[in-house]
Amino acid sequence: MSVKFAISYSTPFNGTDPDRLAAFARHAEGCGFESLYLQDHIALYPGASYGGGELPPTLAYFDPLDALSFVAAVTDRLLLGTGVLLLPYRHPVVLAKRLATIDHLSRGRMRLLTVGLGALPGEARALGVDFRSRGRRADEAIDVLRLLWSGGPEGVSHRGEFFDFDNLCSYPKPVDARELPIHVGGSSRAAARRAGRRGDGYFAGGLLAEDERDRQLDLARETAAEAGRDPAALEYTRWGSASVSVERVEELAAHGVTRIVVNPTAETAAEQHDQMSEFAQRFGLT
Repeated sequence: MSVKFAISYSTPFNGTDPDRLAAFARHAEGCGFESLYLQDHIALYPGASYGGGELPPTLAYFDPLDALSFVAAVTDRLLLGTGVLLLPYRHPVVLAKRLATIDHLSRGRMRLLTVGLGALPGEARALGVDFRSRGRRADEAIDVLRLLWSGGPEGVSHRGEFFDFDNLCSYPKPVDARELPIHVGGSSRAAARRAGRRGDGYFAGGLLAEDERDRQLDLARETAAEAGRDPAALEYTRWGSASVSVERVEELAAHGVTRIVVNPTAETAAEQHDQMSEFAQRFGLT
């Protein structure tokens, strides 16, 4: 199998103890996981809900980029990922700087940025973003990030619906790369098309039938080809359980999956570490 395995750390589930996060990250690295992902919400409110149900407003979400900087400081090899960063709610000029900074401080490990639109209208409203236009805003933000990373000392300019600037220079640049990979997360055909047009990968979420997932991957690849991009270069990431079988992973690989992000569900830190160790042994990661 050519499938890569990542691990997800949920602060709403695990809490905000920095020692627990550090131990989790170190153990994941020791087990041979490729990368660690963190989720994102900037602010919640009573009654906030989407397809997965209502979110208690007291759930504690770390800022994923700050937390990934912390993870980078306590590990040596783990790639750093977001699953997903709510892109419409971040200004791309600031975000380009933050991501390149993390990439430098981690010696080139900020390589699994996954962006999404967000599903909570109240969160968008609090940040001054029109919920209905967040898709166009995200598209433009992706273009701006890449423009800033690729620009030289003469500066780059942009005129768009949401962002405008002239002769702007953004340094440092990503380590040994023209730009950082940007994956697109979502569970809709619009997200799949966005991944094909602009993404380096598609991180499929949601509770969908396998035939719909296949259709979305096909759509992402078709859109990539129409945009003059290489559809075969598009990575395909899916969620998976800590108990997933070798046979199931082989099935997913047959459906084009190139990375599985495992979400340990045991209650205690020790039990989660055991889950990771058992997973690593099952798939020969170490």
